[in-house]
Parts: sequence; C-alpha cells; structure tokens
Amino acid sequence: MAMYPTLIVHNAKIHTGVAQRPEVQALAVNGRRIAAVGTNGQIRSLAGPATMVIDAGRRRIIPGLIDANQHLIATGLDYNQELRWDSVPSLNEALRLLADQVQRTPSPQWIRVVGGFCEHQFAEQRLPTVEELNRVAPSTPVYLQHLQDRALLNAAAMAACGYDGQTPDPPGGHIEWDDQGVPMGSLIATPTPELFHQTLAHAPVLPHEYQVNSLRQAMRELNRLGITSVIDAGAAHLRYPDDYKAVEELAHHHLLTVRMAYHLAAQTPGGETGDFLHWSTINHYGDGDELFRFNGAGEVLVHAAMDYDNFRQPPPAFTAQTAVELEDIVSRLVARGWPWRMHAVYDDTIDMALDAFEHVDAAMGLRALPWFFDGAETISARNIERVARLGGGVNVQPRMAYQGEYFLERHGADVAAHTPPIRRMLDAGLHVGVGSGGATAASMDPWTTLYWLTTGRTLGGTTLYPPEHRLDRAQALALHTRDNTWFSGEQGSKGQLDIGQCADFAILSQDYFSVPDEDIRQIESELTVMDGRVVYADGDFRAFDLAQPRPLPEWSPVNHGGGCWRNAHHAQQASAIASSARDGGRAQR
Repeated sequence: MAMYPTLIVHNAKIHTGVAQRPEVQALAVNGRRIAAVGTNGQIRSLAGPATMVIDAGRRRIIPGLIDANQHLIATGLDYNQELRWDSVPSLNEALRLLADQVQRTPSPQWIRVVGGFCEHQFAEQRLPTVEELNRVAPSTPVYLQHLQDRALLNAAAMAACGYDGQTPDPPGGHIEWDDQGVPMGSLIATPTPELFHQTLAHAPVLPHEYQVNSLRQAMRELNRLGITSVIDAGAAHLRYPDDYKAVEELAHHHLLTVRMAYHLAAQTPGGETGDFLHWSTINHYGDGDELFRFNGAGEVLVHAAMDYDNFRQPPPAFTAQTAVELEDIVSRLVARGWPWRMHAVYDDTIDMALDAFEHVDAAMGLRALPWFFDGAETISARNIERVARLGGGVNVQPRMAYQGEYFLERHGADVAAHTPPIRRMLDAGLHVGVGSGGATAASMDPWTTLYWLTTGRTLGGTTLYPPEHRLDRAQALALHTRDNTWFSGEQGSKGQLDIGQCADFAILSQDYFSVPDEDIRQIESELTVMDGRVVYADGDFRAFDLAQPRPLPEWSPVNHGGGCWRNAHHAQQASAIASSARDGGRAQR
C-alpha cells in the first residue's frame, strides 16, 4: 500500500451513513478504498506530493447511490438513439425537444422516447396527440412510449412498421382503430408490453461499436445523477450472451464507470427451464469481480407468472400450472446455488409465489440465498411475515410516483395511502431496498425516487401518503445506499463512507438534507468518484473530468443535452448549443 493517499476531499459536509460518525469534514482514499475520514486538519495532514486534493467548497457529499432495479444493459444498447423526457416540466418543452431532434435525425432513423416520464409531470397534464406528432415530424418516424402502458406512433412510424387495418392484435396488446378501420397511432398494453418490443424491432439497430459507446454514455448519465452501482434486473427481450457483448467488452477493458451486478431473465416462454439449466452450466453466483459480477436469476422466472406494473389494467389471473412451473424453476435454482429476484406487483402474485417458495424451502431450504421480490406494491401484512420467515427481501420501485393517479382511480385513496407498505416491511425486519425500475417503467433518476419516498407525492403533485407512511431523508438515502448492498451480497463493502469500504461517492449540486422538498428533484452530482477515481465532473470541478468519447452517431440526442431534465443544466445546454451552432460543435456537459 502506498504511504500517502491517492485522493483527499476536504472542506465538505460528508454524510457517511455510519451511525457512530454520521458527518465528517474530509476523507482520504488510497487506491480503491476509503483510507481515513475525519476533520479537515486530520485528513489534509496525510497528503503526499502525488495526492490529488479536492476542495469541496462546503458542498454535501453522500455515498454513491446504488440503484437495485435498473435495466442498464438493455437501456445502454439504445441509449444514444433515445430522446429522454425524464422530468421535463411541460409538454410544450418536450415537443420543442422533439422538434429540434427532427431537424438532426437523418432518414431512415427514428426518434424514440422510450418511457421514463409520465403525463402527470407536465404542466399540461396530458400526452401529445398523434396529430401533434405528425405536425412536428411529418416524415421522420416517431415512437413515443408512455411508461409500459401505451405508445403513440406518428404516421411515418406506423408506415415503417407496416401497421394497417389488416394488422391483428398480438396477445396482450391492442392497436387502436378509428370508425373507418384506420390505425390511430396508439398501441395499448393489455397488459403485456410485448407489442412495444415488436414495434421497436422495426427500427434501425446500432452497430456493435456504437452500442459500446451508447452504454458508456448511459453510465455517464448515471454518474451525473450520483449513481455508482446498479443491480441489473435482467430483461426477457435481451438475448444472452449476444446482447451482453458490449458490457462484457467494457468490463474487460476496465471502462465501466458504474459497478454492475447482473441478473439473467428467462428468455423463452415455456422454455424457462432450458434457459436456466443451460446458463447454470456457464455461470456461478458471484462470478466476476467488484465491478462486474453475476447475481442470479430474474426478474422474469416464468413468463406465465409475470404481473405487469401497469395500473391502468386489471391484475392478471394465474393457473395452477403456473405455480407448478414456478416451484420447479425455483427448486432448480436452489439446487445450483443461484439466488433470484421476481417481479411481483400484486399480493395475489406474491401469495402464489410464496406457496411455491415454502414448498421448496421445506424440501431443500432456501434461506441461505438472497432472494427477493421486485415491487410488491400491494403486499399484505400476512405475506410480509411469510417473506420475513423465509429470509427474503423486497426491492421497492417508485411506480406510484409515476402512476399514483391511475392507482387512485382504480383502488381508492385508502389503499393508495400504504402502497407499497414500506413502513410495515421495515418494522417486520424485512430486507428492504430501492431501485428505479428505469429506464422505461420509470425514470433512471434516483432523485425522483428520493423525492417520492420523503414527500409521499407523485410527479403530478398528488399527495399519496400521510406523514407516518413517509421516510425521513436519512432513512430514504440509507435505502438507496447501504441497504441496497444486501441485494448483491456486498454488505459492509460499500454503501457507506467508512474506512475500508469502496471509494464511491458524489459531491452534490445542492444539499439533499436542507433543500426545500421540490428542489430534491433538481439535485445532480458535480463530481462523482467510483472505485477511487473521478468518473464525472462538472461546474466548479470540471477540470477534474477526463476526456470522454463523443456520443455516436453524430445525430444522437445525447450530443445535444439528453438525459434527465434539470432546470439549470438544460438552460446551460440551450445556451451552449446556440453559441456552438455555427460550427456544429457539441455542447459540453
């Protein structure tokens, strides 16, 4: 070990997440780990001639955020092709961003806005009409997906897909028609999102080298938001191993800027057993290293057991055969030492799953494996106790922030007031963590999640939860950092700023602990450190940023701002883009 620290950050308000020493002024990093925490004087005295020293200017520092339900591998493959509307405050502004992108996008490319926003976040409280999309983009295909419940296509996109009056509805989806049998440009999930995947399959695909670049840009956006780790929840539409080549290439070349523990979701409806049996001959739980490692099965275990996070549709019903298939899969996973996660929004789904898990536990024992449910919005008190008895966990997502109004409409305010019942789960001693579910079912933006957990409000401003069902800011942050380490079996190695833990942290643009509630959603990182190295820097810290690859292709929305909306950030972007328009230069973050 070197005698001197490699990095010192001082003159800061550092929230350590450690109960006996919750706040310090400075920290020292040696290589990849925290070497010391303490006062400015104590830590500055450790500096050597080669130590990088950063004055934080009294800003707030937090442990790097961990998103325990992120679809980064799937998102990353297409990130450079997507226009993001995450947190954009008005439909008028969203349509302006769309119109600007129409001017840049060459034929035959599409413009895609794929989830991550909701109509209630807009001042206008509505989605655009297909007529508005046609007006903005008369010849460029536009695909606009609202969460995982519906998609709007302009006329050019409908034509590119070949959708016409003869096109049949696929299972679990519906194409809306007018009275004359002409497609209206609206696709509805009833409730499965498979129709959306089928539609996007008509769009151009990025070549491999662009996908690698795209994944780097997606990670950089996460770094800008203060995220240093994700647990990738898998995606049934990804093909393994082909769709994992880009992330494996980056891991091999030490170019990941986000730690990633990944799950494999069953790809083949009816063939799930074959998928998992094959993969378990190749992968063992924990394979990899601290930056890229295999974390188990899910969040799709059995396709027929999927319920969908779509509160505009009724919950699906399951057959007895589905429960048998689920028990068979889980018993095979336990026999091979694979943990699992299972997407389960509704208590009926959880009830069926727990019956299967209890049978497996009686026969084989499963408490040694970190297994958990994703979502669990309507889990009952009885099933919370059953999860606790089996040693499982629940990873909550901010779906109610995006769909709370729809849930209220279907289930009423009394039920919504404890959906999901986070307090009850914590009181029962459950392992509870939090993930975004991004980037389609919700935004990848962790500050929206922290806002929802602490205020109890939706993005539309509706208050869902009484004060006693909300978390305070420290509790919410603990869920998004330390508590999430259980879900990847990394307790004690990260999630806090303590001696010996991973050097992952973020210097924030505003103090999370003191800003007004509404300003939580405007927070971003000004400097992010992951694995002891600066992976993102902006504003007063821009000199510490490393040169980044330019987003490819040239017309990518990422070259013109992109990412999750921030008032100050996008105002700077607009100014920089305008000033560089003459020479086609790129606005720098």
